[in-house]
Amino acid sequence: MSDLGVSDEVDRERKRPALSSADVAPADLPPPAVAAFIGRSRLRFADAVPWVVIAAAYFMFPKDLNLGTQILVNVLFVLSLDLAVGYAGIVTLGHGAFFGIGAYCAGIIAVRWTGEPLIGVVAAMLLAGAAGLVSGAIILRTRGLTLLMLTFGLLLMLEEAANRAAWLTGGTDGLSGVTIAPLLSVWSWDFLGHTGYVYSAVCALIGFVIVRTIVFSPFGRSLRGIEENVTRMAAIGAPVRLRLIAVYTISAAIAGLAGAVNAQVTQFVGVHVFSFELSGTALIMLILAGPGRLYGAFIGPPIYMIAAQSFSDRDPTYWTLWLGLLLITVVMFGRGGILGIASRIRDRVRVMARTARS
Repeated sequence: MSDLGVSDEVDRERKRPALSSADVAPADLPPPAVAAFIGRSRLRFADAVPWVVIAAAYFMFPKDLNLGTQILVNVLFVLSLDLAVGYAGIVTLGHGAFFGIGAYCAGIIAVRWTGEPLIGVVAAMLLAGAAGLVSGAIILRTRGLTLLMLTFGLLLMLEEAANRAAWLTGGTDGLSGVTIAPLLSVWSWDFLGHTGYVYSAVCALIGFVIVRTIVFSPFGRSLRGIEENVTRMAAIGAPVRLRLIAVYTISAAIAGLAGAVNAQVTQFVGVHVFSFELSGTALIMLILAGPGRLYGAFIGPPIYMIAAQSFSDRDPTYWTLWLGLLLITVVMFGRGGILGIASRIRDRVRVMARTARS
């Protein structure tokens, strides 16, 4: 190439306009699906709504704080169950096993060592998490009906163990003498439930933060993939079994926290914490609101518990019939639970609004 040709090429390069930020190649931007996921992971107004309601209930219903405390314990328990069932697809009938482990751990520590509540909940989470790790490494080799039966079998074994170890657990009479020290050596446990309600709300908030952080993380996205198509996730090289064990362990630890809080606020632990009724009721609460939606734990327990109390007050003999009809109606005509119905109504309203504008 001649010198004249080189100089012409240099002149053309000088006259070419510089790239602006709008000219950046699309490859430099995240894919639309990733951008949408990042947008959902940011804190929104909806994240504050449950806690505003919980705070308002403290002042609006001062005589019903004990019921509110039980609702918050179930909110925390259902949150742990939703992490396993709704996001990882680990269908279980024995999640109450970890609730019971946490309850007995906190209760026994209070009876035999110290009544400090924070020590009790930390120890309960560690023990329940360890139980989830060991049992998960064994039972999560299976799927479907086999997994369902194994979780149920684990629950039955623990219930019988608690019944036979009466020297430690109190057997069928329950663990009595559970005395909890004032919270942070300041707030005592009053019979109206003021301290218990606030304590349960803070523990529920901790559980919610843990679950939300997991759900909106890359780990949480991989759990969604495993729940939707485990074969495809294994084919692309994802360590499916290790991730299932990890989420099962975390879920068990949160369930143990719920059990410990329940033992501390009621100051009693009975073998019913290992009952199938407890695990089944938690699963019903989750299905009622909608699994895999994060906020279902805040809707299912209060609706179920308030409906059960209302039906039992109006019809003490056949109240379970009306409760069963309510559950059947929601499951039959509300795919995805109450939140699924609300989501479909919202989508229809948006479509109608767009049609009206166009």
